[in-house]
Amino acid sequence: MNIPNILTLVRVVFIPLLVIAFYLPPPMSYSLAAILFGAASVTDWFDGFLARRWNQSTPFGAFLDPVADKLIVAVALALLIERYADIWMTLPALVIIGREIVISALREWMAELGKRANVAVSSIGKLKTALQMFSIFLLLGAPLDSGLALAAGLMLYAAALLTLWSMFQYLRAAWPELVRDL
Repeated sequence: MNIPNILTLVRVVFIPLLVIAFYLPPPMSYSLAAILFGAASVTDWFDGFLARRWNQSTPFGAFLDPVADKLIVAVALALLIERYADIWMTLPALVIIGREIVISALREWMAELGKRANVAVSSIGKLKTALQMFSIFLLLGAPLDSGLALAAGLMLYAAALLTLWSMFQYLRAAWPELVRDL
């Protein structure tokens, strides 16, 4: 067990803690949920950085890191759907969650074909992730009717647009394999 893997496991542990924090009385719930999500977001970047820098990539980390990332984002988005309870939050949240399911399945399938590199993480995907994490962090921490919540909601829409764009790029890269035997 190395430090990058421990950081990934910490992110997994933060998931139920995030849910518990979310249901505490406001305004404490806002701050604590945002802090937990923010810390998880930082560990997401930091564990990958350390694994590459220290050459400590492991099969366990390669499996669990993207799972932990997708789980904490999906849980946070589900909590935000509940908090805001309107289509304006539900729509970008479901676009982001749906894209993650599609791309995870696509990457798994391409890996089976030995062509995982065709759908490797792109710079658009990294930008999408950063914008998504920051907007979720702000949405968890902001009071419902605040200007900050509105700005963070607009950032979430930008992240959802980047989500769709990156999904179409990945699908375009995999398209020859998808339609080969039609």
